[in-house]
Amino acid sequence: MRRELVAAAVRLFRTRGYEETTVDDIAAAAGVGRRTFFRYFPSKEDAISPDHEVALARIDEVLTTAHPTEPTASLVVRAGETVFDLYAEDPGLSVERFRLTHEVPALRDRESARVDHYRRLFTRRLRERFAGEPDGDLRAAVIGAAVVAAHNLALRGWLAGGGRPDDVEHHRERFRKVIDLLPREPGTPDVTERLEAAVARLERHA
Repeated sequence: MRRELVAAAVRLFRTRGYEETTVDDIAAAAGVGRRTFFRYFPSKEDAISPDHEVALARIDEVLTTAHPTEPTASLVVRAGETVFDLYAEDPGLSVERFRLTHEVPALRDRESARVDHYRRLFTRRLRERFAGEPDGDLRAAVIGAAVVAAHNLALRGWLAGGGRPDDVEHHRERFRKVIDLLPREPGTPDVTERLEAAVARLERHA
């Protein structure tokens, strides 16, 4: 029923216009009553918004159940990719939602505000993960912001291109590049240090 209501809302917003469409119109188009609509959505705006609560819950589950020794970079990327999975379940609907949220100012503003929910979730869970570490709060804030920004760039690129299933892996890979931009784990040597150590070992055995 949720999916039918969303599809009806998308269809009506497209053909009739966002302002001209009411909750009653959406419910009628889906073949249900007004009360049924409100069991699923508090407003017509929510009927067209992506399933942010589901996406946030998926991310939170990954972050809270991860093994403490899993590298942070791989963990945050793994959590972010669950949102890609959610959008890829119904590419056509995801693309229509994306287009509408960019064409309708009220929906666009609402969507922009929702992005901060993801940043705050990542930051909060990473702060817990880095508790007691030097600059843990700062690392959590930087990584949370970077991951969400990279994810939005990659996901929106896929949706703007039509959400083609054949292209989704390309945009996932684009998102994964954020790993190279994240602060390294404390105590982990950077590339230069590793190369210098390797050269030193070779010289000792030369």
